[in-house]
Amino acid sequence: MQQAGGAAGSDLPASALEAAALLRRRALSSVELVRHHLDVVARRNPELGSFVELRAERALAAARRADARLAQGGDLPAFLGVPTGIKDHEHLRGSFSRVGSRAFRWVLSPIDGPVASACRRGGFVFLGKLATSELAILPFIHTALHPPARNPIAPDHYAGGSSGGSAAAVASGMLPIAPGSDGGGSIRIPASFCGLVGVKAGRGTLPHPYDLVDRVRISAIGPLARTVRDAAALMDVLAGRSVYVDPAPPDSFLAACGRSPERLRIRVLRTSPHARVDPEVDACVLRAARLLEGLGHHVDEAPPLTAEIDEFIPLMARMVANVPIPPFMNRLLQPTTRWLRGRGKLVSNADAQALRIVLAERVLGWFGDADAWITPTVPETAPRVGAFDQLDGEAVFRAAAPIGAFTAPYNVSGQPAASVPAGCSSARLPIGLQIVGPPQGERVVLALAAVLEETLGRA
Repeated sequence: MQQAGGAAGSDLPASALEAAALLRRRALSSVELVRHHLDVVARRNPELGSFVELRAERALAAARRADARLAQGGDLPAFLGVPTGIKDHEHLRGSFSRVGSRAFRWVLSPIDGPVASACRRGGFVFLGKLATSELAILPFIHTALHPPARNPIAPDHYAGGSSGGSAAAVASGMLPIAPGSDGGGSIRIPASFCGLVGVKAGRGTLPHPYDLVDRVRISAIGPLARTVRDAAALMDVLAGRSVYVDPAPPDSFLAACGRSPERLRIRVLRTSPHARVDPEVDACVLRAARLLEGLGHHVDEAPPLTAEIDEFIPLMARMVANVPIPPFMNRLLQPTTRWLRGRGKLVSNADAQALRIVLAERVLGWFGDADAWITPTVPETAPRVGAFDQLDGEAVFRAAAPIGAFTAPYNVSGQPAASVPAGCSSARLPIGLQIVGPPQGERVVLALAAVLEETLGRA
């Protein structure tokens, strides 16, 4: 069967939606597509450390089943035959769930978790499991279990975390798209570092698979993708819309990408009391603000939030302490994980919930009546691999915390937020722009992200 455009595998579409369309037209087979991506994995993963488990034979068998189903026609899953991978803190039937930790290195899952189940219903073919920081805590991946997840654009820099393996896989071409999770920026941070679109859904919009651990619901699932439309389509799959429909239903996330937002009240945040914003990052935010103003939106600057990192730590620490680990396994945990678990045991789940409510009210009051905010996703570009090596457990967390200065508040408030590529530094490292919407404002965020994707790309 002919490849896309009749050319070699390198000419296959980068967009997951475009690949799915070619598969439905039978211009490409899932086996060809999966083999292409497995070839990229073989070339790039030894350097980047993105995949921590590869399921090549199972993926090819699933691709053959997808081709047979495509040949039958009828109602088809939206991404039937398209490859993806699952972050290693999610369960995938027949794969290990090691959560980036030696304490879980022998945990083999007999079932799919909610994210893998949704992706399976959406027709995806699973190539394997993707690296995460230990217990999905830190905004970079450098664990005692496997090599660090490196940035495809500059491999001596981190890919970000905790969904950094997923971001590195998509940005390098090992995968066209992948789901991730975000408890303080864990989708948006690696999206920014790797030049991708990453979306954290608002609280209650998509299923929350982490009730056992994250009882205060600061975390969310969402996509890492090369385009806003791809990201929105994966959000539809995660929400339960698994069947391909053309045109997309008016209430879908994908349909929201095609709507030009009317004149919006947009606030611009450029500073943080917790982090120095690199001038090149600030220049990208200013450029986006001017483009939005030129499109007719009302844009003004906003002051930073009055809050301390120590106010957020109890929420994260309680979540880490909720992870069921026998005491005799504590010695296998990294120092930062042990420190956070110790802090978390001093905070009850009820106290954490009460704190989250208080902090959420503060963030929402600060956000005000704006239709959207734009901020840096991360105040600086990706740190170098090894940047935190000489620090102890608490010091690592505090040194890395400024990376999430602009992302973590919206986990507390439960607002939707997305990172879109906004440019590059003089060292050619990607810079992300964060778009934040009001509660239940995912469609505003996606519509604005689609506009910025187009205008920033042209500017």
